[in-house]
Amino acid sequence: MTVFSPLAIGPHIVQPPVVLAPMAGITNAPFRTLCRDFSGGKGLYVSEMITTRALVERNEKTMQLIRFDASEKPRSIQLYGVDPETVGKAVRMIVDEDLADHIDLNFGCPVPKVTRKGGGSALPYKRPLLRAILREAVAGAGALPVTMKMRKGIDDDHLTYLDAGRIAVEEGVTAIALHGRTTAQHYGGTADWEAIARLKEHVPEIPVLGNGDIWSADDALRMMRETGCDGVVVGRGCLGRPWLFGDLVAAFEGTEDYTRPGLREVADTMVRHARLLGEWLGDEARGVIDFRKHVAWYLKGFSVGSEMRKKLAITSSLDELSAQLSELDLDQPWPVGADGPRGRTSGNGRVVLPDGWLKDPFDCSGVSAEAELDTSGG
Repeated sequence: MTVFSPLAIGPHIVQPPVVLAPMAGITNAPFRTLCRDFSGGKGLYVSEMITTRALVERNEKTMQLIRFDASEKPRSIQLYGVDPETVGKAVRMIVDEDLADHIDLNFGCPVPKVTRKGGGSALPYKRPLLRAILREAVAGAGALPVTMKMRKGIDDDHLTYLDAGRIAVEEGVTAIALHGRTTAQHYGGTADWEAIARLKEHVPEIPVLGNGDIWSADDALRMMRETGCDGVVVGRGCLGRPWLFGDLVAAFEGTEDYTRPGLREVADTMVRHARLLGEWLGDEARGVIDFRKHVAWYLKGFSVGSEMRKKLAITSSLDELSAQLSELDLDQPWPVGADGPRGRTSGNGRVVLPDGWLKDPFDCSGVSAEAELDTSGG
């Protein structure tokens, strides 16, 4: 059995070296609780994306999103921003008000509402802007570790990850996570694990984490062995499957005692997930409504008729959800093939960028504080 070293994120030791990827509208406190519980409290669980402008302005929704359960240690916040000054203010606010123990910066989001403002995975193309943001964040963070998550680049003709990795090292970033896709790929095609290996060779000074196409615990081990990366970041693979983090712990500890829940156990987890959302939002109906997006992921591969799936997707109370789930054949075992891809798996090849963005990677004149998003999450 290969023994992998613990992952050091500043003073925080992550063992096994497994991180929950920030996902908008998904990785809120209830989902993090489920994943952490299945893992026995091992690993690192990052909040969904928090925009720096919304945090500085104390947007009500944003302040809700940064509420951590008392059991969450370390508390990990992902920030999105395009203006160095605003990013710096947000980081200093986190430090001064003791809002988190670790800050991750988002340079990987490929969605148009983010990239059209020059943010997310579009931003590393502007090397001076990336450097300025990292410098402000690290300076403002003090003793708090600052990490970053990014993609390979905008497209195959505009790769940025090696330059961005070197800038990160020079500016004091603690670790880098690389999603092995470009912005143009979105979530389509196959993640380029060789790029993760190249980045690890390029920046040996700090930990490099790999992200992309980790659908099972065995995939995580294979990525570590093939790329030499220091840890893995798991996103879509855990949708409707929070017990994947228990599998990851088992894999890294060499037991391979993987969870294969039958539909009865899955249904129990679904109800618990919806209940946690209602408690977090302070409204059972809102919690169940928010949970609807998870239904198809949880039921992937199980024999559930289309009419019942439709009913489950419009439930609005815990009693209604429980009653409908009880009508299923709950004795079904874990389906063969349900460990495969889930969530978004398409790419459109189209990248929405600010006008003239690709003309000069060193010209940042078109970016201003007005490009900051004013809301967080999904």
